[in-house]
Amino acid sequence: MNPSENIDKLIAGITDWRGKTFAGVRQCILETDAGIIEEWKWMGSPVWSLEGIIAVANAHKGKVKLTFANGASLLDPDKLFNAGLEGNQRRAIDFFEGDKISKRALKALVRAAIEFNQAKAKKKAPARASTKARKDSTL
Repeated sequence: MNPSENIDKLIAGITDWRGKTFAGVRQCILETDAGIIEEWKWMGSPVWSLEGIIAVANAHKGKVKLTFANGASLLDPDKLFNAGLEGNQRRAIDFFEGDKISKRALKALVRAAIEFNQAKAKKKAPARASTKARKDSTL
């Protein structure tokens, strides 16, 4: 099974409100950018990536948790983050029964995570190029 099929199966197996919430979060993430890749990591966790991990989601008893890998570095003007606020890197959104997903705000946060990943990738790229240039100059 590929990662998307695993996520489909996971969501189908969650028959209460959490399944619908999980599906809504997933749809919102995937609608944000066509380049987003779904992955299946850490023994059964859906992960969304684009030039690095954007977020991972899990259904827990009483909530759906969406954790942004670099959430502490992202602006959150809509105050979506409500969990993991003490961490130095990650931030999470806990969705509880009855919560509505603000698609606009969630997509803005996903876009911010993508931009963070892209900026981080650009910072790394020149370092690799300069290392290669130094090696070539010593030959």
